[in-house]
This record gives sequence, C-alpha cells and structure tokens, in this order.
Amino acid sequence: MPFYEHVFLTRQDASNSQVDQLTDQFKTVITSGGGKVGKTEYWGLKSLTFRIKKNRKAHYTYLDIEAPPAAIAEMERQMSINEDVIRFMTVKVDKHEDGPTAMMKAGKREERGGGRGFGGRGGRGFDDMDFSMDREAN
Repeated sequence: MPFYEHVFLTRQDASNSQVDQLTDQFKTVITSGGGKVGKTEYWGLKSLTFRIKKNRKAHYTYLDIEAPPAAIAEMERQMSINEDVIRFMTVKVDKHEDGPTAMMKAGKREERGGGRGFGGRGGRGFDDMDFSMDREAN
C-alpha cells in the first residue's frame, strides 16, 4: 500500500476536543477503507498567512497514513463536506520518516528560546545594529 502524509486545518473557534474528534473520525475512515494511520501530531493553533473562509488562525493536524487510494479519496471527500475543516493536503511519499516531524522539532526549539530571531540568543537585536548612514558630502 502507498504511504501518504496528510495535513488538515480546522477552524480557529473549534475546541481541542472537537479537533480530536475530527482526527478520530478521519482515522476511522482510513481504517475502514483498509488502511492504517501511524503517527498523528497536533501542531497547534497557528496564524494563517492570509484569511481562509474568514479565519485568521487554524488548528493544524498531521497524519502518517498507509492506505489504498480509495480510502484517501473517501477521507478527502468527507473533509470537503465538513464545515470545520477549512483546508487539507495529502502528499504521496516513498516512506514515512521516523521521529517527530520538522514542525514538532521547530516547536521544541522555540520553547527553549534557541531561535535566531531579532534579539534572540546568538542573533543581533535592533539595539545592537548600526543604522548610521555615513555619506560623504559632495
């Protein structure tokens, strides 16, 4: 059976329990279609780059799936009908990676404060930068 990575976005006003119920519902669709769901990750409530169906934020959920194409098609059909799901994407992959996804690794790095943003450790903040404009007068 082919391997898939699937991410879906849920409305910002849905509770965590509603997101869990949706995840369980879609897992059931996959298993009843002859597939299986491996790793499941909840990436959290994140800001969207642009509004999607009047939402500025969304709950992100990731699934590792091994299933026949018919089961994937049925899951996507049910997601397109569901009003709580605002976007989804399924990508066929050669194999699933072991360990946490890149999003989960990035979240752990941010919790430790090890990011290299403005003013973070290892980076230069605006206070340290020299914005002087040395120009010679003509």
